[in-house]
Amino acid sequence: TDDGIAALARIAAEVNQSVENIGARRLYTILERVFEELSFTAPDRAGDAVSVDAAFVEKHLGDLARSADLSRYVL
Repeated sequence: TDDGIAALARIAAEVNQSVENIGARRLYTILERVFEELSFTAPDRAGDAVSVDAAFVEKHLGDLARSADLSRYVL
């Protein structure tokens, strides 16, 4: 959804500002983290629709983005 895309972009920008600005590589890593669990469970969810909204992004990445110590480890 639009708010999911906005949340992904916002978190990537925040981590880039607080740690090191590596541009689009950060966004790529953020996307990997958000979809990590889904990529492993997808075969068991055949036919299910997944809506990636801001709540989905926050659930899978929120704590990481808010913690300066943890966000250092997001390439």
